[in-house]
Amino acid sequence: MIILNRYGSRCRWKLASFGYSTYFSEFGRSCTSFVDRVGGETLKSVGGIGPRVDDVRQVLVSAPWGPAVEKGLSVLDDKPEQDLIIGVLRGLNDANLAVNYFRWAEKKTDRGLCPEAYNSLLMVMARTKRFDFLEQILGEMSEVGFGPSNTVSVALVVSCVRLRMLKEAFDIVQMMRKFKFRPTFTAYTTLIGALSEVGECDLMLTLFRQMQELGYEVSVHLFTTLIRCCAREGQVDAALSLLEEMRSTSLNADTVLYNVCIDCFGKVGNLDMAWKFFYEMKVHGLVPDDVTYTSMIGVLCKANKLEEAVEMFEQMELKRKVPCAFAYNTMIMGYGSAGKFEEAYTLLERLRAKGCIPSVIAYNCILTCLGKKRRLEEALRIFEDMKKDVMPNLTSYNILLDMLCRAGDVEAALKLRDSMVECGLYLNVKTVNIMIDRLCKAQKLNEAYSIFEGMDHKICTPDAVTFCSLIDGLGKQGRVDDAYRLYEQMLDSDHIPSAIAYTSLIKNFFKAGRKEDGHKIYKEMIQSGSPPDLMLLNTYMDCVFKAGEIEKGRDLFHEIKARGLVPDVRSYSILIHGLVMAGFAHETYDLFYAMKDQGCILDTRAYNAVIDGFCKSGKVNKAYQLLEEMKSKGCHPSVVTYGSCIHGLAKIDRLDEAYMLFEEAKYSGIELNVVIYSSLIDGFGKVGRIDEAYLIMEELMQKGLTPNVYTWNCLLDGLVKAEEISEALVCFQSMKDMKCAPGLVTYGIIINGLCRVKKFNKAFVFWQEMHKQGLKANSILYTTMISGLAKAGNVVEANKLFERFKAEGGKPDSATYNAMIEGLSNANGAEEAYKLFEEARLKGATIHTKTCVVLLDSLQKAEFLEKAAIVGAVLREIAKSQHVGRFSEDKWF
Repeated sequence: MIILNRYGSRCRWKLASFGYSTYFSEFGRSCTSFVDRVGGETLKSVGGIGPRVDDVRQVLVSAPWGPAVEKGLSVLDDKPEQDLIIGVLRGLNDANLAVNYFRWAEKKTDRGLCPEAYNSLLMVMARTKRFDFLEQILGEMSEVGFGPSNTVSVALVVSCVRLRMLKEAFDIVQMMRKFKFRPTFTAYTTLIGALSEVGECDLMLTLFRQMQELGYEVSVHLFTTLIRCCAREGQVDAALSLLEEMRSTSLNADTVLYNVCIDCFGKVGNLDMAWKFFYEMKVHGLVPDDVTYTSMIGVLCKANKLEEAVEMFEQMELKRKVPCAFAYNTMIMGYGSAGKFEEAYTLLERLRAKGCIPSVIAYNCILTCLGKKRRLEEALRIFEDMKKDVMPNLTSYNILLDMLCRAGDVEAALKLRDSMVECGLYLNVKTVNIMIDRLCKAQKLNEAYSIFEGMDHKICTPDAVTFCSLIDGLGKQGRVDDAYRLYEQMLDSDHIPSAIAYTSLIKNFFKAGRKEDGHKIYKEMIQSGSPPDLMLLNTYMDCVFKAGEIEKGRDLFHEIKARGLVPDVRSYSILIHGLVMAGFAHETYDLFYAMKDQGCILDTRAYNAVIDGFCKSGKVNKAYQLLEEMKSKGCHPSVVTYGSCIHGLAKIDRLDEAYMLFEEAKYSGIELNVVIYSSLIDGFGKVGRIDEAYLIMEELMQKGLTPNVYTWNCLLDGLVKAEEISEALVCFQSMKDMKCAPGLVTYGIIINGLCRVKKFNKAFVFWQEMHKQGLKANSILYTTMISGLAKAGNVVEANKLFERFKAEGGKPDSATYNAMIEGLSNANGAEEAYKLFEEARLKGATIHTKTCVVLLDSLQKAEFLEKAAIVGAVLREIAKSQHVGRFSEDKWF
């Protein structure tokens, strides 16, 4: 609907020529009786309009908008006057109803509605914070040629600011600009002030530039607000640029601006800049006030320049008769943060000596610092001393409750809570959240949950933080079902779970081995419209890789990019580590350079993941270079870094280099673990450098470390390969003496070693011991033992093992068949040996020449001539295939 069509050409010309005031005259003097203010003012009755307004309102609220309501309005007044329409709109508190009435009245009025009617409608939107039709109404006003009044312009912005709907307020200002309206100075400054509180520097600067474009005169105060926000958010260049711009406009910085600059630049760590402003204000003839000195004292304390802070404090106090409480509190906090509590207590006494009672803030400063240092007993003593001077406030109690809950002293915390209530201070949600969060972290879940259940929802209602703390605490303790029930309760309470709550649920479900439930939580989050953040996606990807879902892990990495997020160094580290553990270490190289091309600054974890991948993919030289790069960039290698490099070098027999890294790590103060010692023992053992392997094992135990099964296996394997079986048996016994239970691999090494030196019966003793320990042999071990017993002539036991092996589903290989055939043949078991010979041929096993010869001799001795002939034929075929000279048939028959 275009309102312009309702006006004649004469009216349009007047609007353009004479503006807003001329338009009023077109509708008579009755409109001027309404005040252009926020809709709280009472409508003035003109000619009995007041009672008629009440009648219209009664019709409007009698039923939902529809034909019946429209008919009722027409019965009352089919051609309502402008003042009646305005009066009705001013009293409505439903934006949709106001728009419907506005449109109805618009149809009934020949000349269209006046600016005051439009402004009254906009005021309804401002009061109800409903802006669905705002752009449409502003567009219509723009076409007709008038805009919202100053009062309405401010009200629209202020209504959003009060509800912290700052983005919506910004959009309203931009909407007014879109239709060529001029938002008021107050609308701009109100919104800029609200945005400064939440650090929205870019939006503030946009509004500031618009004010300049519109010709508004900007003050030092406005520059100060902008500079404070930019400096506080770390946008130092923007803050300095604004400062220079202010000076170029002939505005002189005042003490307030200098104080803001000193405080803000100091707090972001730019101490030199803070000093510059401090001296500069003196040069410009400004005298530093209490705020200036106190800000500098705070900045110096934060920068650990305590001596300079004390010097400035004493300089400030030198000529003062009345102490500055703010400065004292700042200095007390500085002493406390530095752990110099005696000096802090001395300042309290100085205040008393000057006739001032220390404030609750002074005591809270000390309590805060004691809390950070975990000095509970001292904090309790100060708390009791505090009561002699001032009444502790809610902050005081919160600090102590925090400390008591961290220490796990639930009884004392509850007692303090009760005493707080007795003093007239009631628990707020912040206090409850502190107690629940700290108790969860102290693993006092039942106590935390009881506090949650005991909350009086009329006085203190749990918020999203309350639920999230408990969900995370329960999940970490493995109580994932309880955590999920609480999550459902949170949804029922109309609280929106944060990304932290979803992250906790996903992580803890995966940790409990319930990956399907973890996937379900992620799906629920997406369906609810809550976008995952980078931390959640990183955590989810890590869980997925650890659960062995490699392709799903890859997909999640791509999803990070698809959602418009930029993978960080942790994202790449998780991806690389996951792929390396899954056997895709060869992909490390490309991912490493992709991470560098993106500009990621590698931390220790990232370097470790990449170095481990290079080592496992055979790029040990590249890993070595990365280790050096890591050190050159000031990123300290950890035990994991050295462990990966040492293991990689030892694996390819570069043992001297591995040992040099081992010594370097010790020299650097790295606490080496059993894994690194085991890697070296394994490496030296495999190349026969047994003495060095022994020395490393001795050093390991001298360091107070306990060798694990893998460590012993590495040493035993080296001894067996060097055929030092007796020494291996001594080590095996030492292993058991140190309460380290041998595993299947351990027994396999010993049995194999004994068989290698033909101590088959001794090997069988270890075999029996192994089975008594409940360890089940694998096919390799079965083959070793069967072959050994058969070669030793213990055919009965060998055959038992052979049959048992097959009964357990084992598949004998060629070596097992050959050993059994030879053993049975040598033990006069020609017939049984021949059966195995046929079975082996049927299953495709390779029969050795020696086996055929032994079997043939056995069959001839037992006079199984037909079978001997078959074996002879096989033997001839083997001879042909091996290009062996033919033997005379007479020799065999």
